[in-house]
Amino acid sequence: MSTIPMPALSGIYETHLTVASLQTSIAFYRDVVGLELASVFAERRMAFFWVDGKHNGMLGLWETGSGPLRMRLHIAFRMSEAGVLQSGAALKANNVQPLGFNGQPSEEPSVIGWMPAVSQYFADSDGHSIEFICVLDEAADPAFGVGSYSAWKNR
Repeated sequence: MSTIPMPALSGIYETHLTVASLQTSIAFYRDVVGLELASVFAERRMAFFWVDGKHNGMLGLWETGSGPLRMRLHIAFRMSEAGVLQSGAALKANNVQPLGFNGQPSEEPSVIGWMPAVSQYFADSDGHSIEFICVLDEAADPAFGVGSYSAWKNR
């Protein structure tokens, strides 16, 4: 086993569900469950909701077959920004390949500009999409899209 310890987790940040009808599910989770709609990406057939504010949790809805990384299941764990930045080395030390947002091998975490959040992706032993995430206190920048942490810092 590795001598590099994994940074501490502070909770589960997000979970994702596949749904038959995105519009029906948006209405249900917004109007019945009472979640705050964060963003809809109609072209990708997906929507995100904040759960108790953007720093605490998020629910992703994906109309069947539209998830990133050809995911079946995805979970994200809250972690400090420093922890996310350090997690790649800990993953590598445990023979786990850090991945970028689109599933490609990556040397640094990704930033999702619309939130904004820094994320380190990887796969578990069954191929499930796992993410360490920290919502940043900086202003959102939807035009940034998704890019490397260094590109976010160098904007």
